[in-house]
Amino acid sequence: MVDTLKISTSRVSESRLAKVDLSNIPFGKVYTDHMFMADYRDGEWKHLRILPYGYIPISPATPALHYGQSIFEGMKAYPSEKGKEALVFRPLDNWKRMNISAERMCMPVIPEELFMESLAALIDLDRAWIPETEGSSLYIRPFMFSADEYIGIRPSLDFTFMIILSPVGPYYSTPVKVKIETHYTRAVEGGTGFAKAGGNYGGAIYPAKLAQDQGYHQLIWTDGKTHEYVEESGTMNVMFVIDNVLVTPALSDSILAGITRKSVLELARHWGMQVEERKISVKELVAALEQGKVQEAFGAGTAATIAHIELIGHEGKNYELPKIEKRQFSNKVYTELESIKRGKSPDPFGWIYRI
Repeated sequence: MVDTLKISTSRVSESRLAKVDLSNIPFGKVYTDHMFMADYRDGEWKHLRILPYGYIPISPATPALHYGQSIFEGMKAYPSEKGKEALVFRPLDNWKRMNISAERMCMPVIPEELFMESLAALIDLDRAWIPETEGSSLYIRPFMFSADEYIGIRPSLDFTFMIILSPVGPYYSTPVKVKIETHYTRAVEGGTGFAKAGGNYGGAIYPAKLAQDQGYHQLIWTDGKTHEYVEESGTMNVMFVIDNVLVTPALSDSILAGITRKSVLELARHWGMQVEERKISVKELVAALEQGKVQEAFGAGTAATIAHIELIGHEGKNYELPKIEKRQFSNKVYTELESIKRGKSPDPFGWIYRI
C-alpha cells in the first residue's frame, strides 16, 4: 500500500552539472543532483520525496548492515534522437524482478505506481544529466534496505526505498577475458542466486579479485553443487554461439533472470535464429572451444549491454575466440539493442518507456 502518492521535491540551489564532462565519464563514480527516497512504516509506503543527492543517516543497528537485508536493480535511460524525451529500457521488467527479490528477502512489495512515478519524476528533474555520447547512458539504481533499529534475526518491519542516477560510459571498454571458476561458488540451489540481493555480489568479490590477479577481467561461475555446469559471468548472463546456435544456461534459482538476456533471446528468435536454453557442461564448452566450434561468446547485462569475451581460461589453459569483427550475431544484436534504446529503430516489442 501507498499512503498518498504525492512526491515532495526539494531542489538543489545550484546544479553540479556544469562541473562534469558528460563526454568523458567513468562508470559509477558520478551522480546527478537529486535522489528519491520513500519510507515503509506501519505497513505502508510513506514520505515520498526527491531531495538533493547526499549522505543519508541510518541506524548502526540496521539489519541491512549486519545481515545484508538489501536488494537492488539496474537499468538505463537514453536520450531520444531529438533530445526531447528520456527513453528508459524495460523498467517494468525491473520492477517485477525487484519484487521477486523483495519476496525472497522478506521485504515489502513496491507498488507499480510508486516505482514508475518516482522513477519518472526523478529522471524528469535530472534529465539534463543524460549523456549523448555514443556508448554512454544514464544508469538508474533503485534499491531497498532494512531500516529497523534492531539487532536480531527476524523479518524487518521498516524499510527505505531509494533511486539514484549516474551518468556512465561503457562498463567494459575492451573485450573481456574470463576464467571458468570451479572452486568458489556464487550461488547454490535453494539459495538467493535468482534474487538481486546485495550479499550475492559481496561474496563474489574475493574470487573475482583472484582471477583479476591472474590477468582475467571476470569469472564464469559454475553450479555450486558439482561445478560441472556453466551458470553466469560476474555482472552478466553468459551466451555462446556454437555451430550457429545461440546457447545459454537455462534459468534456475541460482541464476539471475537478466533483462538484457531476455531481450537478446527475444531478438534472436524474432530473427529466426535457433536458440537453446539448457544446461551447458564445462566439459561440453571446453570440447567445443578445443574443436573451434565456439564462434562467439559474450556477456549480456544492463551495465555491460553486450560484452564480447575474447578469451576463456580453464585449468591453466586459455582458449582464444574469433576476432570481434567476425562475430555476426553479437555485433548485430548490440547494434539493434542500442538503436531501439535510443529511438533510432522501431520498437516492435514495446520495450521503451518515454519520459
